[in-house]
Amino acid sequence: MSSRPAPAPVVDPEAILARARVTFDIEAEAVLGLKDRVGPSFVDAVRKILEVRGRVVVMGMGKSGHVGRKIAATLASTGTPAMFVHPAEASHGDLGMIKSVDLVLAISNSGEVQELTVILPVVKRQGVPLIAMTGRADSTLGRHADIVLDAGVSKEACPLNLAPTASTTAQMAMGDALAVALLDARGFGSEDFARSHPGGALGRKLLTHVSDVMRSDGEVPRVAPTATLSELMREMSSKGLGATAVVDADGRAIGIFTDGDLRRKVETGADLRALTAAEVMHPGPRTLRADALAVEAAELMENHRITSVLVVDAAGLLVGALSTNDLMRAKVI
Repeated sequence: MSSRPAPAPVVDPEAILARARVTFDIEAEAVLGLKDRVGPSFVDAVRKILEVRGRVVVMGMGKSGHVGRKIAATLASTGTPAMFVHPAEASHGDLGMIKSVDLVLAISNSGEVQELTVILPVVKRQGVPLIAMTGRADSTLGRHADIVLDAGVSKEACPLNLAPTASTTAQMAMGDALAVALLDARGFGSEDFARSHPGGALGRKLLTHVSDVMRSDGEVPRVAPTATLSELMREMSSKGLGATAVVDADGRAIGIFTDGDLRRKVETGADLRALTAAEVMHPGPRTLRADALAVEAAELMENHRITSVLVVDAAGLLVGALSTNDLMRAKVI
């Protein structure tokens, strides 16, 4: 006898939207409640973490563990060395990862999670500072802690008031507040952030230099001031930059000529065959040094509405060139 699958629940659009809005209200209230309760213990936690010579070891079980992993990752990416250690695994050998120079940030809404409470005495015997993020300061975790961060909530967003929802949102927000306060206290800047995010868009913008993306040596179009317009056009076409530098006998960039310049000359009806590079070039071209950031090249091109820029050394000698296409390929823009 085959059993039929249970019918799908009836969807009530208004009830679904109402539940979503109530969830947002409850979780927003949970986060805003932290603002009123944060105080000296939060400052003490920041001071204690700044004093640590090792790492912040974040621990938590279940949903608090998932939040803990995120907090550890946020701390690590904003200048505070951190890692996550699973409490259950800690009881079976991973406790050896925690050194006396470290600090433990333990997360538990109830403060009575057995996997955490069983290892607290060992952590304390090692002399490792313990910060508790909990909803109950009088819990086992709270009593063992050197510093307690109150992340309690009045109720969960779950209609059964059982599934960790508002409590984990509050924990996440408290962890972000810690990370941002530490970042600010350390003077952690955008370049520091880029070094820990080299694969991201910010990393590319702050770590990529003109020398990394520019064309150099034989790839750089260049002509002498006496070159005819035909010679100039052949150089532009062969190098594919859409522009060419005009250099003096010593190799200094004294001008530039672009596809746009050619179109404008044609529109004037002038006899181009008799003109030389010196007569059609833009003198005093916009230039950059090779050690400049690629994002500076992008800003220069955007501000002056140009698509190519020449790269020169300290003496003004032409060493490279790049275009907006080069910057796009490098994902700088």
